[in-house]
Amino acid sequence: MQQEQQGEKPYVVVIGGANIDIGGQAFEPLVLKDSNPGTISMKLGGVGRNIAHNMSLLGLHVCFITAFGEDVYAAKIASSCSELGIDSSSSMHVQHGFTSTYLFIEGKDGDMEAAIADMALYEQITPEFLQTREFLLQKAAVIVVDTNIPENSIAWIAKHCRTPIFVDPVSTTKAMKLQAVLGFIHTLKPNLLEAEILSGVKITDRVTLHQAVDVLLATGLQRVFISMGKQGVMAADHRGCKMLPCIKTTPVGMTGCGDAFMAALVWAYLNELELEESAKAGLAAASLCIEYPETVNPNLNQKHLKERANFTEYSVSTI
Repeated sequence: MQQEQQGEKPYVVVIGGANIDIGGQAFEPLVLKDSNPGTISMKLGGVGRNIAHNMSLLGLHVCFITAFGEDVYAAKIASSCSELGIDSSSSMHVQHGFTSTYLFIEGKDGDMEAAIADMALYEQITPEFLQTREFLLQKAAVIVVDTNIPENSIAWIAKHCRTPIFVDPVSTTKAMKLQAVLGFIHTLKPNLLEAEILSGVKITDRVTLHQAVDVLLATGLQRVFISMGKQGVMAADHRGCKMLPCIKTTPVGMTGCGDAFMAALVWAYLNELELEESAKAGLAAASLCIEYPETVNPNLNQKHLKERANFTEYSVSTI
C-alpha cells in the first residue's frame, strides 16, 4: 500500500498472522494410529488476519502485513483480502516458503485431541523487513500487532513508530515477547492468564485484579482491556477503571471473539470514544461474533455494533 493511494484518509496497519486452518472431526470416538471416518474443513485464520477482517467490516481502511508462502494457500488468503477490501500488498512473499498452517483433530464431542501449528514463516518478518515499510507505519492512524511475529520485530515497532500501537498477546507463551516494551504500547488486550504473566500478579479476586492493572499501567501502558470470559472485561487507563459484564446472547461459535473485540477497540479509538464506551464496543463486537458459527461474523458492521452497544448518541462513523 502506498501512502499516495490512501490520500488523506486514515488507515490502520495490522501486522501478524494469516493461517490456513485445517481441521478434522471424527464421527465416533477417536482411535489413535488409525484412520477415522469424519469431516474435514479448511478455513482462513490467524489473529492478525481475523482482526483485519473485522475492521474491514466496520468500515476501516486496513493495510495487512504478513508473510506469505509460495503456495496455493497464500493465493487463497491474498484473494480473500482483496475481496474484503484489505490491502495486503505490503506483505512479504517468501520464496519456496510454506504459508502458516494450523492442523487440528477433534473427537466426536468436538474437543481438540491434537494439533500441529506450523508458524515458522513469521520469523521472516524481521526488523530489517519492517524498516522497508517504515513510511507506511509512521503515517498510519493505528498499528495493530499480534505476537506471532518475532520478539525483536515487536521491539523495533514499539521503539521506532510514533503511531499508537495496539497489541493482542495471542497466548501466554507469546505474551512474554511484550515484557520489555509494555511502556511503548497504547492499548493491550490480554486475557486473565496473559495479564498474570505480564504483570507478575496472580489474579484470584477483585483486589489482585486491580493490582495487576496497576502494575501494567505503571509501565507506561495507556489502556488495558482484560478479557475475563463470561465475567466480562476489566477496562482501565490512568484515569480509572471499570468492570463491564458480557452482553447477553445465545452462543453459537466459540472462537474469534477476542479478534472482534480488538477490531472494535480500534474503531472506538478512531471515533474518539472514552474508556467505557470503547469497552462496550468491544463487548458488542464479541457478542455478535459468538452468535455466528465461524470465526468472523460477516454481519458485523457499524450499525449493528452501535445498536448492540446502545450507542444511540453517536452518529455512524465515516472512517
